Parts: sequence; structure tokens; C-alpha cells
Amino acid sequence: MLAGSSLARAVAAAARPRLALPHCARLRALASSAAESVSAEAAPSAEQPAKQPKQPKGGKKGGQQESTSSDEDIRKLRIQKAEELRAAGREPYAYNFARTHTAAQLQSLHADLGDGAVAEGAAVAVAGRVMSRRFMGKLAFFKLVDASGSIQLYIERAAVEAAQGPEGFTALKSLVDSGDIVGVRGGVKRTEKGELSVMVESLEVLTKSLLPLPDKWHGLADVEQRYRKRYLDMIVTPGVVDTFKARSKTISVMRRMLEDQEFLEVETPVLESSAGGADARPFVTYHNTMGRNFTLRIATELHLKRLVVGGLERVFEIGRIFRNEGISSRHNPEFTSIELYQAYADYNDMMDLTERIIRTCAQAVCGQLQLPYQGQTLDFEVPFRRATMHDLVKDECGLDFQQFAAGDLEAARAAALEALRQQPGTGAVQAAVAKAPSVGHVLNEMFEGLVESTLQQPTFVLDHPVEISPLAKPHRARAGVTERFELFVAGRELANSFSELTDPVDQRQRLEAQVAAHHAAVLAHQAEQAAAAGADGGASGSGSAGGAADEEAPYEVVLDEDFLAALEIGMPPTGGMGMGIDRLVMLLTDSPSIRDVIAFPLMK
Repeated sequence: MLAGSSLARAVAAAARPRLALPHCARLRALASSAAESVSAEAAPSAEQPAKQPKQPKGGKKGGQQESTSSDEDIRKLRIQKAEELRAAGREPYAYNFARTHTAAQLQSLHADLGDGAVAEGAAVAVAGRVMSRRFMGKLAFFKLVDASGSIQLYIERAAVEAAQGPEGFTALKSLVDSGDIVGVRGGVKRTEKGELSVMVESLEVLTKSLLPLPDKWHGLADVEQRYRKRYLDMIVTPGVVDTFKARSKTISVMRRMLEDQEFLEVETPVLESSAGGADARPFVTYHNTMGRNFTLRIATELHLKRLVVGGLERVFEIGRIFRNEGISSRHNPEFTSIELYQAYADYNDMMDLTERIIRTCAQAVCGQLQLPYQGQTLDFEVPFRRATMHDLVKDECGLDFQQFAAGDLEAARAAALEALRQQPGTGAVQAAVAKAPSVGHVLNEMFEGLVESTLQQPTFVLDHPVEISPLAKPHRARAGVTERFELFVAGRELANSFSELTDPVDQRQRLEAQVAAHHAAVLAHQAEQAAAAGADGGASGSGSAGGAADEEAPYEVVLDEDFLAALEIGMPPTGGMGMGIDRLVMLLTDSPSIRDVIAFPLMK
């Protein structure tokens, strides 16, 4: 409750329907002094400009308002207010508050209440954060926000002063700041201007805010600060809370849908002896007791497949993945994915399932299947386009890679470079193609450089080269490619799927080739480092070990012998799919950056 010194005799029982404001002698002195420090947060509306208040004792000279004081000055003043509340027996950091309604419930319950009307017999208790205050002569209006929405607090000076004496309204002005969390009780009316309001009869400070909220007109203008101080971002930036609610609902809907189809949710290790299931640089950590390094998982795939081998025919996991790679609007080193595996299915079944998952989530979260995203409309209602990587590249540049056999690397590279020279702005793609180690890699570089960004509407890109798909089954009808798809929406990959490779001999050969390629790259990099060190007399030797240059250095990978042993026990025909939940939520909430949908993204 609002209070000051010696409140025990001055405030009646909390059950009395009135504004619980102080009127004892000591508090009158405090209220009189503190009233002069009313901040610009409490400024009246434009209809009645505020007088410039003086600074209370102990404040800065020159009548500086709270809003123009430093955060430390404001903090000291608010601590003083909290101490006065506590000294008067009113804990400024309450233990609980019994609410009868949320703001949204009141808005819904009294939607038909006419302008200027009072809800008969209504006695409500609501709680939330005071976001703004307006004092207009004999009236005060507070905006109260809780997790469901907002509602206005309507405070009449006459009612306050009738209960508390002539200083009651001034005390209210002095002791409640924007940012405070309060609980109020009272009746309900709709103002003549149509604003549903709680007619405050009692008001209790539940949490005294010591630091001011960002300026209501500018909010958190610094995007970096928004991500670093997410709690403030959620309070002052419209839509942020709704984004995280949408994220939670997306995951919940996805989980329920899969469980209804008899998928079992499981958990697999985050700490692994060796990273596997994807080609990505892992984070490495050290276990003190065991005296050895572990990696944080870069995928959940290999452990989930072990469970399929063990007899769980439909499994999925929603969890965090960690990749020691770059940061961008589409990439965060720590992100959330779903991976699922279904025995006796293939990548065609996975395409159908992926489409259903996305449609179900979009309908549940957005209420429609045509979604606005960054100035365009994404259509999730029509069947998703399906096209092979070969055809998409051919359509873009006229080059048909199906004419090249696996050993025709030089011919494929020369043809690709010639096609790229006909298109401006492809220097980076040309450099990548020049270094590509196989025909399949050349095709993939052409796809990523020329086609990927053009795939705005949902598109399944089918039949990836075997060289870049070490865990996918060879295509049953086409040589050199696998039964794999990636789903692209808004120019970015959203999902990845295979008809899973179940032949243990083929799988071993592919993984061994991958390990050998990584090892050769590491040796080549080390030779380059040694040559560079020799050229400058050793000045650059180990000095760059932790520098930016090593971020692109190749890394060692290890063969997962236990996974191969599991395959030799026998895995049934299986379709698998992985989807980036963060990227899906970006699409559903029209968010331009992955940082907008991760509550606490990694920051430099």
C-alpha cells in the first residue's frame, strides 16, 4: 500500500474499499516535499500542461525533474520512497496479491459497457506495471499493463481526499512512479471517451521500481540494447511479448501434432564424445573429472537413429543445437531445432509431414495461411513447389549438370565459370566454384550463389548431390544424387530431410571419406600456416591461434564407430527431417532477424 512514516494509526484495514493513502503528520511532510519532485513521467496530457516542479531536499539544485536526472539520482530518490513505505509497515516488495481478473478478461467481460456507464456491482482486483501516468486537475489516469494486455486506472481526487484528507491525492502523485508494479481494487466504468477503466478504491505498491523505464516516445532505439536488455525490450517495445508467445505456441502445437501421430518425444545428450550428424564446427569443452574434451552437439541425428535401431519407430526431439560458427540475421551459434524420424517412411513422406506441420503451426499461431513477411505475402495454403536442384540451376543459368559424370570435375568447373561470367556480381560464386572439390560441390555452389535467394515461396529442393549428403540414401532412380530435400522459404533454408542411409557399409565409406577430407584440409592449412610463418621469420607463427583468421580454419572430425555399429545391428527404412524452429517463428511473426525470436541471443 502507499504509505509513509507512522502509518499504523493512519491507514485503515486493507479490506476497506478506499485508496490506501497516508495522512499522518510525518507522511504529510514527506508527501509535501516529494510532491515537488513529480517527474515528467507523470506529466498531464496536452489538455493541461504541467507546472515545472521543484526538486525535493537532497536532490539536485535548479529544480531538475526526475526524467532529466541521472539514473543514479532517480534510483536514490526511489530507494528513499521504498524505505519510507517499509518504515510505515508497508512492504514495497510484496509477497503476493490476489487478482480476480486480468486486463484482457476485464476488456472481454465488459465489452458491451456503454460510454460513461458504470458496471453495477463490479468489484475487481487487478495487478500489473504502471506504464504511464496523467494528472488532469482532479483526475488521474494510469495505464496498467499485465501479461494479457492493458487497462486504465481511473482515480478521482475527491474520492481520495474524502478517504485520506487533502494530501492523499498529492501522496499518490509523489509515491507511485512509472515502472512500479501495483495491485488495485475497485469498480469498473467506461469513460465518456470510451476507455474501460478500473475506478480505484485501493492501490498497493507490490514492487517499487528503482530505475526509470526508457522514454515512452523513443523506447529502446538502440537495437543492440534491445537484445542485451531483453526484459526492458519486452516492457517497452510493442509486439516483443507477442513474438515470444507465438514461439511458445508454435512449439506446443508442433509437439501435440506429432504426439497425436504417435511420435514419442525423447532426449539425447548435449555433451558428446565427438560431434556428428552435421558438418559444422563444434564447441569444445573440458570435463575435469574425466580429464578429457567433449563437444556440444551440433545435431541430434545420430542418437535419434540409435533409438530407431532400438525399436522406437517414431521419435522426435525439440532442443538446443550449438555450432561454433558465424552470427548473422539468420544464424545464432545456439539455436533450437526439431528432428524427427519415422520408420518405414522415406523423404516423400517427410515432405508431406513437413508441409502439414508448417500449415498447422501457421493456422494455430496466425489464424491464416497467407502470411505477410517483410513486404511480401507467403502462401502456405497451396501445395509447396517441388523441384530438383539440377532443374533449378538449369532454369537460372542454362547449365545442365546432368551431362557431367562424377569424374568430369574440370569440365563441370569450366562450364560453370563460363556461365557465371555471363551474370554480373558473381565474383564470390566464381571463387567458390574454382575451389569446389567435386562435380556435386560445383552444382551446390551454383545453387547457393544463384538460386537460393530467389526461392521466396515455399519450395522443396530435391535430390542433392551425394558428395554433400553423407547420411542420405542414394536416389533409387537417378545416379549421383540422393533422396534428400531442403525446404526454402523467403530465400533461406527452413528444413532438411533424407531417406536415411541404412546400408552400414556405404555409410562407413562415406563417413570415412568425410573424415579424410577434413584431415587433408587440416594438414593443408597447417602447411600454409608454417609457410607463412617461415616467410616472415616466425612473426605470425602462433600469434594468430585465437584470432579471426582461425575462424575459417578447417577442423578435425572423428568417425562415430558406435553409430556405425548400431547400423550394423540393422535400422529399418526410415525418413528423417530437421527444422529450424527459430526460422519458422521468424516467418510466423514477420521478424527480420533471428535475434528477434530468441529471448537471449548471443551478443559480442
